[in-house]
Amino acid sequence: MRAGLYALILVAGSTGAMANDCAEAWYQRNLIYKQAGYCFSTPRAIRTFGNAGCQYDAMDRVPLSRQEQSAVAELQAFERTHACPR
Repeated sequence: MRAGLYALILVAGSTGAMANDCAEAWYQRNLIYKQAGYCFSTPRAIRTFGNAGCQYDAMDRVPLSRQEQSAVAELQAFERTHACPR
């Protein structure tokens, strides 16, 4: 399921779709961190995901599987390539 979403994100092209895809890439990337126990610090992420049950204040300490690390890297590359807002 997730792989299909990432593929969809990577093939988007129009400006309107790009804004939505940037938002989706941000959401999917942060969802991975939320599910792994990250404690968010930005108002946007806290509003979206909350911090209930979080365990890790630093992203580099969040234990991610290789598959999750790869997905995060792909999403970050998409965000950089398309100059998505942070």
